[in-house]
This record gives sequence, structure tokens and C-alpha cells, in this order.
Amino acid sequence: VQLQASGGGTVQPGDSLSLSCVGSGGAWNSAFLAWFRQAPGKEREFVAGIRSGYMKYVADSVKGRCTISRDIAKNMLNLRLNSLKPEDTAVYYCARGPFVVGQYTDPRHYDHWGRGTLVTVSS
Repeated sequence: VQLQASGGGTVQPGDSLSLSCVGSGGAWNSAFLAWFRQAPGKEREFVAGIRSGYMKYVADSVKGRCTISRDIAKNMLNLRLNSLKPEDTAVYYCARGPFVVGQYTDPRHYDHWGRGTLVTVSS
């Protein structure tokens, strides 16, 4: 299983950004897919996740500013972040794992990760 994230870059506060993750191999269709991020000096944190039935979970830190979606036919996971803030600056990772209630925000629960793409929000 391989995951490849893309779409990062440098944007200004208030801008929007879209990230994509393409997967190959494994049982992509039934997997729980998620985005995490890790800021310098901080632990990796859950951003959003989506189940195979399209039920979505979004962290409070980005709720109302974040849209997660998946395209099963293309093995693609997408993330759209609006009204970006400097505190959104981080390396964003896509991840794949089984869905377990109460565990999907824990990065240790995931078995496959993409390399990450850097998002910098700065004026």
C-alpha cells in the first residue's frame, strides 16, 4: 500500500488550500482514510477522516473550515481548508486504517501513511 499526498504550499492567512492523496494497493475502498498534521515541535494530530460509507469526522480545530472527501474510483482522498490561519501551518499527512470508535484520532492506530506535504500559512 502506498499513499502520496500533494497540494501543500505557502499561502496567506484567510486563503484556502486543497490537498490530495492518491493511494494504491490494498483494500482502499473499505478503509478509513484520514488527514493528520504535525506542526514543528508538536505531536501529530487528527484533522479529518472519512469512512467508506462517506461518514465524516472533523477535528474541532478545523470544524467549519474543512471539507474532506474521497473518490473511490480514483483511490483519492481530498481535503479542502478554508480561512487558513498561521496555526494551520504543519506537515499534512494522509493515512489509512480500519475504523474503530474512539481510536480514529490516534495516529498509532493507522498502518499506512503518505510522506506528507507542507502547508505554510504566513503573511
